[in-house]
Amino acid sequence: APTGARVRAPEDKNQMKSRHLLAAAVAAALLPCAGSADELETVVVTATRTPRSLDQVLASVEVLDREDIERLQARSLMDLLRGLPGISFSNNGGPGKVTSLFLRGTESDHVLVLVDGVRIGSATAGVAAIQDLPLEEVERIEVIRGPRSSLYGSEAIGGVIQIFTRGRTAPRLRASAGAGSYGTVSGSAGLRLGDEDAWLSLDASGSDSDGFNACRGRPFPPGGGCYTFEPDDDGYRNLSASLRGGYRLAPGLDADLHLLYTDADVAYDGSFVNESDGINMAAGAGLEYSAEAGWRLKFSAGRSRDDVRSYLDGTFMSRFLTERDQASLQGDLPVGRDGVLTLGADWLRDRIGGNTPYTVDSRDDLGLFGEIQGTLGGNVLQAALRRDDDEQFGGHTTGSLAWGRDLGAVALRASFGTAYKAPTFNDLYYPGFGNPDLRPETSRTWELGLRGALGGGTWNASVYQTEVDDLIGFDFATFLPANIDEARIRGLELAWQGVIGPWRVQGGATLLDAENRSGFDAGNELPRRAPRSLRVDIDRDLGDWAVGGTILAESRRYDDLGNTTELGGYGTVDLRAEYRLGADWRLQGRVENLFDKDYETAALYNQPGRSLWLTLRFEG
Repeated sequence: APTGARVRAPEDKNQMKSRHLLAAAVAAALLPCAGSADELETVVVTATRTPRSLDQVLASVEVLDREDIERLQARSLMDLLRGLPGISFSNNGGPGKVTSLFLRGTESDHVLVLVDGVRIGSATAGVAAIQDLPLEEVERIEVIRGPRSSLYGSEAIGGVIQIFTRGRTAPRLRASAGAGSYGTVSGSAGLRLGDEDAWLSLDASGSDSDGFNACRGRPFPPGGGCYTFEPDDDGYRNLSASLRGGYRLAPGLDADLHLLYTDADVAYDGSFVNESDGINMAAGAGLEYSAEAGWRLKFSAGRSRDDVRSYLDGTFMSRFLTERDQASLQGDLPVGRDGVLTLGADWLRDRIGGNTPYTVDSRDDLGLFGEIQGTLGGNVLQAALRRDDDEQFGGHTTGSLAWGRDLGAVALRASFGTAYKAPTFNDLYYPGFGNPDLRPETSRTWELGLRGALGGGTWNASVYQTEVDDLIGFDFATFLPANIDEARIRGLELAWQGVIGPWRVQGGATLLDAENRSGFDAGNELPRRAPRSLRVDIDRDLGDWAVGGTILAESRRYDDLGNTTELGGYGTVDLRAEYRLGADWRLQGRVENLFDKDYETAALYNQPGRSLWLTLRFEG
């Protein structure tokens, strides 16, 4: 969170940024366009906690499925999502190293991450270990940009990312084997059994890499980075397994279960710890009844586990454990022709453990929420209200209101939402550095969006402003964390996807003005968020062959709140190809960072150079 006390940047600079964002949004709105049916047929669950098509969802949404993952030959969640509108990352030295995801310029702990509906992440650090999530176990990812606390409670200031593991639609038998640069080998296998009434999907994957030197830091300031000098290769190993199943107990009554388990070992550079062994687990089960009258009732329960042991040259140093038990009851009642009234309750208990003596090691939260969706006179409406009662900081109310209308040439939407983030156990109770009187961080977001068709494809444009108050920063007067900071974030997101001749093209751009508005650093940019970014994916099917490429460009950014350490802008090009060896076999190849560009997303932490990856896949 922003801290300090620097003189605010001149007001005319902020006004210029705002005018540029507004002008770009207006230009997008004036583009010639027409309706698009294919895009609107996509069904999204996370945005409203109910299945809705894109034309009914009044939010900025990104959906990537198994076809996208394999077409892009992505090797990690960061590899798959980086550069998409509103999404940026910082990474501390390659695969498996600490990775921070910034959604619409908010903090990395302002993003709620779900796996099959189960909330994951560390209650001490406040973030999920997204670097360890295995893509081979993933069927679909939904990214919702914008506040969703009115439906999910704490953490959803920047948005929600939900990951669905492989299940009913997976191939009956699948396997893959791969190898690549930095001594990397990987493999996976999966099996699906059953029919429509009873089914079970089992998957497992693993990867091992020698890695490269994560950090080129120095032992003493002004070194930055890891503040140490360890010029060795820092490897990474990940073993994962997943299970999903379902059973139809009676007409309209279905049960399901799911499990994702990962065990990851990573080496890095550091003067206090330089190795970690992390176990992450998300498990749950549900029971759903769908009546012929159209109403639906669902009960679900789950547990997630984040268990990290850290070492220094093989000597045990620390352990941080989080267990999150959770349960939800939700009822959906049809209203009118296509409306839905949703009422529900969420219960969450966080428990922490390890070798650090916190004065409080557990907390409960009970959230009650309601949502109404529907159409009225050609207008699409959505409203939600939620009340959370947390035993640490008491009650907190959030809400959202959204409106949309199809104008023929374009579809227009507007929304407003509030959100909050509860303090972590580290913020509240870390020995000698916690402040139990902290309040939740809060936000307000306004958004205007447009959607239409252009040149054989569809386009989207969104402009928004988020104000975050009571950010938790370090108070030098008390040497404790305090609610002393605030930020204002403005952004514009543009996207287009369609066909140009024989090529399938997807492109997106982000303009971001993320400003610290408190203390000595008021007027400075929030660190590690690129003000401008662009990504373009192009692919072509040539029968037995398929070829494609990705261009990613990001502008310069700062590594620190004082805006004294600049990270240079960069651009990378990835190329990929696939050859069908037969009905069930495919050989894939990818060249990453074709021109061997040196760049950093966190000061002094290295990123992969030119790399080659080969993968053989079977699906039968």
